[in-house]
Amino acid sequence: QVQLVESGGGLVQPGGSLRLSCAASGSIFGINTMGWYRQAPGKERELVAAISSGGRTNYADSVKGRFSISRDNAKNTVYLQMNSLKPEDTAVYYCNVWILAVGGLKDYWGQGTQVTVSS
Repeated sequence: QVQLVESGGGLVQPGGSLRLSCAASGSIFGINTMGWYRQAPGKERELVAAISSGGRTNYADSVKGRFSISRDNAKNTVYLQMNSLKPEDTAVYYCNVWILAVGGLKDYWGQGTQVTVSS
């Protein structure tokens, strides 16, 4: 019954910005690490950014200095602020959240949101 709903994707020109959101809902007892992955056509899914329950963050080298991950625990939401976007950032972005629910601790995936960086 846990659901992750993503929003914020779209088409943007190189150098532009987008802000992705991922909100968790359902019978949630607690949330641990939250993160963002992306998958471009023909490529494997890769971790973009993650943030722990304590606020520690890590980023893929390719996005360091451009992307910023944050979370709002009161809203069960994780964000990804993407600045200085490049065409190589084009991918489907998925949020991934570790949630303690009725079934125990497991990770859940959002539905994916398309980010296209093109002129």
